Amino acid sequence: MSPDELRDWLHLLSCVSRGTARKLLARHGAPGAALRTGRAGWGAAVSAEEAALLTRGPHQLDRLVRRTEDWLASGERRSILLLGAPDYPLPLLHTADPPLMLYLDGRRELLGERGVAVVGSRRPSPQGDENARYFAAGLGEAGFCVVSGLAQGIDGAAHEAALNTRGGTIAVLGTGPDKVYPLEHADLSRHIARRGLLVSEYFVGTPPMAPNFPQRNRIIAGLAEGCLVVEAAMKSGSLITARQASEAGREVFAVPGPIHAPQSKGCHHLLKQGACLVQELDDLLNELPVGGLPRTAPLDLEADKPEPEATQGEADDDHPLLRAIGRDTVSLEQLSQRSGWAQDELNATLLDLELEGRVARLPGALFQRRRAT
Repeated sequence: MSPDELRDWLHLLSCVSRGTARKLLARHGAPGAALRTGRAGWGAAVSAEEAALLTRGPHQLDRLVRRTEDWLASGERRSILLLGAPDYPLPLLHTADPPLMLYLDGRRELLGERGVAVVGSRRPSPQGDENARYFAAGLGEAGFCVVSGLAQGIDGAAHEAALNTRGGTIAVLGTGPDKVYPLEHADLSRHIARRGLLVSEYFVGTPPMAPNFPQRNRIIAGLAEGCLVVEAAMKSGSLITARQASEAGREVFAVPGPIHAPQSKGCHHLLKQGACLVQELDDLLNELPVGGLPRTAPLDLEADKPEPEATQGEADDDHPLLRAIGRDTVSLEQLSQRSGWAQDELNATLLDLELEGRVARLPGALFQRRRAT
């Protein structure tokens, strides 16, 4: 990619949502062509706010370009993968919202390998940690690349167990490619960059932000042909990943646990909805067809979900953000205007509501209330 092309990509993606960028690229072929056409060529694909941003250019674009160029130059295995590149992974391409630009650090060729996601609690039980390591190591030795999110707990255990296996491991970040979160995984991150692959869709310099982690989960799900949940509470990012995997036609697996343990409730919920019960490695391997991705109907992961202490209708009526969303599909900016809340406070609260199953995050950075059950 030339410096001008990199600048055009960063200009476009800094100003518009992924959905808008995808429409402009479909119409004009490349960011540079889309930018040169101006308002006359954007039409209804671009909102008035996005058009103004595109026209004047993003704040500190020069600084972002320099940061990105410096990051690329500081590691020989660092690169950028664009939607439409010959080695763009087909499983991810065929999801509902494939990332347009990915920052890669490590063994890029792992994107072409068969992958299985291993996810779970950030605070696992000792047995959960042991299970994650057992299944991740077994999958890796069987030639599958273990995909996870570098989080504490199950994610970290899965990466560590798979790192030196035949299949290797991919860590999908919720930060920019130059940031490590959590900081305790700084050494693990360096090991993965050397022997596995770090992947991020966020600009260089992006710090940890709550909305980015559910968004990155769709990449974890999209890169893998199956998703194993080892331990998960009911309010858990792992269930978001499982739902996204199921919606993308992937097989969902769950490890059962003690019936009264909070870390087991999410897995038991998945099993009730039709996830494959996993006790031994062969339970996984026998369900992953030799020919590639399984084609399964999505599980209804919202069915039979336990109600919170208040009824869902009462909770919806009582929460100011849910009242502000109403029955519309809204952007973060619109919701900020309606509620009067600052965006950082909105982001944190929306993440809580999403994990509770009361708000859905849609492609294009939009939000919608979930129907009460």
